Amino acid sequence: MSAALHLAGPADLARLTGLVAAFHAEEGLPTDDAAREDALRPLLDGIPHGVAYLIGPQRAPIGYAVITFGWSIELGGMDAYVDEIYIRPGVRGRGIATEVLGRLPGALGPAGVKALHLEVDRENAAARRLYARSGFQPRARYMLMTRHL
Repeated sequence: MSAALHLAGPADLARLTGLVAAFHAEEGLPTDDAAREDALRPLLDGIPHGVAYLIGPQRAPIGYAVITFGWSIELGGMDAYVDEIYIRPGVRGRGIATEVLGRLPGALGPAGVKALHLEVDRENAAARRLYARSGFQPRARYMLMTRHL
């Protein structure tokens, strides 16, 4: 099984929306198809704030990753967040997510990204182990805080 990354474009909206719907259902996130499409469409159209990758064969992807961009004075410039990463349940446990997380720095670093962040449920020990194996470490003094607008 290949963990090839394919930059998603407008023609991939239906495939990507289906994968995102599966992830959101699995995580219990209360979104609907219209909201997902509204959030994905600008990424697929080339908005400079992020990208979406299909994982595996482009015509029949086994997952996706959405990366969003920010800026950090502390880290010296552009940083990025793994906003969502999802691998279909039937192909999990084969090292695909590890391979994807290993490829992202090579895809993003040449574009000037200085650091890659992600958010993980404190109770999800398997995901925390995966991310630690991939070089992600908690920042001892910091925690992510959010204010919805």
